[in-house]
Amino acid sequence: MSSKQYVVIGLGRFGTSVAKTLYALGNDVLAIDQSEDNVQSISDSVTHAVQADATDENALRALGIRNFDVAVIAIGVDIQSSIMITLLAKELGVKYVIAKAQNELHAKVLYRIGADRVVFPERDMGVRVAHNLVSSNILDYIELSPDYSIVEIAVISQWVGKTLKELNMRANYGINVMAIKRGSEINISPSAEDIINDGDILVVIGGTEELNKIEKVKTE
Repeated sequence: MSSKQYVVIGLGRFGTSVAKTLYALGNDVLAIDQSEDNVQSISDSVTHAVQADATDENALRALGIRNFDVAVIAIGVDIQSSIMITLLAKELGVKYVIAKAQNELHAKVLYRIGADRVVFPERDMGVRVAHNLVSSNILDYIELSPDYSIVEIAVISQWVGKTLKELNMRANYGINVMAIKRGSEINISPSAEDIINDGDILVVIGGTEELNKIEKVKTE
């Protein structure tokens, strides 16, 4: 899977987290915010960071927003701006628009005006959203700290039929397998001789850098 182009509008904690993670995973990211300070603080962590009023249709058009694959509308408390920008992003031709909602009513309005997906930051951390966008193999993502995470990962074909000992995940990928999910069964603390089957889901813990490398392998 080749890298995509993302535009993230609104650089609060959630938007910043999404933008930085998408960029770290090898994607082109344009970050937009009205605050010069927010733009400056993220400028080294994304492809481009721009100070602009995203409720201004002409500003969005000038930034070429229609050329982006995905727009993440991460506006905070200003529900009116969030709705306006979501509407503009769809009207200007962004293929997939994700918007942050404050509550269920806000979410309903966002869906009604064309948002493809609505997220609640309290339930969906920015990092998790970014990983789910980038890789269909990453099924869930729990950030333990900026350096370590627990991830549910769908097995890739080259792992099938091999034991955990043969795969030697710690040496080869820098991760540890905590459990194997097979249908409704969960094998907690699997042994080295356990064989990986097609369709299995591995629950692994590892450093953020190592997990990012696996995502790149799995999506190529």
